[in-house]
Formats: sequence, C-alpha cells, structure tokens
Amino acid sequence: MMEEIHSKGKTIEEIAECLRRVPMNPRVVAAIAKAHALLGCELRIISDANQFFIETILKHYGLFDCFSEIITNPSIIEEEGRLRICPYHDSVSSPHGCHLCPPNLCKGLVIEQIQASISEKGKKKMIYLGDGRGDYCPSLKLGEGDHVMPRKDFPLWKTICNNRTLIKAEVHEWSNGEELERILIQLIEANSTESNSKTP
Repeated sequence: MMEEIHSKGKTIEEIAECLRRVPMNPRVVAAIAKAHALLGCELRIISDANQFFIETILKHYGLFDCFSEIITNPSIIEEEGRLRICPYHDSVSSPHGCHLCPPNLCKGLVIEQIQASISEKGKKKMIYLGDGRGDYCPSLKLGEGDHVMPRKDFPLWKTICNNRTLIKAEVHEWSNGEELERILIQLIEANSTESNSKTP
C-alpha cells in the first residue's frame, strides 16, 4: 500500500500530515499522561500498526515520551522517500506459530517476554487495553491479579464474552474515553496502594 501511495507522488510529509489529523479522544490523551505521571506505572505499546505511524501520532499529541517501549512492525524511509513497513516477526525465518495472531506479530508472545522481564524486578501487575482480534491472544496470557480492559462491542470484548472463563485476569470493559480514563486510573491507584501496603 505504501508503495502504491509513493507511486502516486505522495510524499512522506503528506503521509505524516494525514496521520497528525487522526483524532484522539482528549480523555484518552489525559489518561495516558496521568498514568505516565503515576509512580511505578510503566506504559508500553504493542501494536499491529507500524513504527512511523505510531511515533508520528504520539509526537503530535505530546505523548511519545510517556511510553518506555513501542513494540510494532518496524518501518524505514528509503532514499527515494518511500515508507517501507516490515513484519515484527519474520514468518519465514522465525515463525511464531500462534494460530490466533497474524503472521507478522503475535502479541501474546510479546506479553510473555514482557512478563519474563518484569518478573526479574519483582512481581508487577499488568493492565492490558485493547479492542481488536489480535488482542485476544495476549489477554489469555494474563494471570490472576492482572487486568484486561476490552473496548465494549469491539472484537476483543466480543471474543472474551463468548467464553469468559478462559480469561484469568479481571475484565473491565469501557465504551468511551471518559470510562477508559476513570477505570485505568482507578486500577493503577488501587494497585499502587496495595503494593505500598505490602512494603515492610
């Protein structure tokens, strides 16, 4: 698709300008900024989009520095100005083997890697927000004490509702930016209070 856009004379700056017009609910922007400001809260993005799209949008809204890591399909701008997007997982040399996820990215595998890295620093709870089909696999990897926040009436929420017993994490649905902000901040603050009360 990027090759076709480039062949029609569209520049990388025109693509970036289009991305900067992508609307983001002000309450979602506020939720990200508040969560980032809370002690002990680390934000990461796992997305089936791509590095250029995500970084352009986050920088436009002043949110880029809120995230410690962005795990997505890498992208490069070639000499002639064409945007090339590559798969996160190479399906030929190292296929991930997950039947729930697309060949280019298994978010569940990424979640397992994050869980392994944070377990070395002591047990931390995870809060996973998502709405697409690709968010179901990582939701299955969450354990008791973790939280999953599916967007109501979107594919992740519908899949969870079809068999809720498969999800070990607590499920907190949301419909709009206001609900997302309220639920997310409540969960972070509750987990922070619980962690502090256990500190000797």
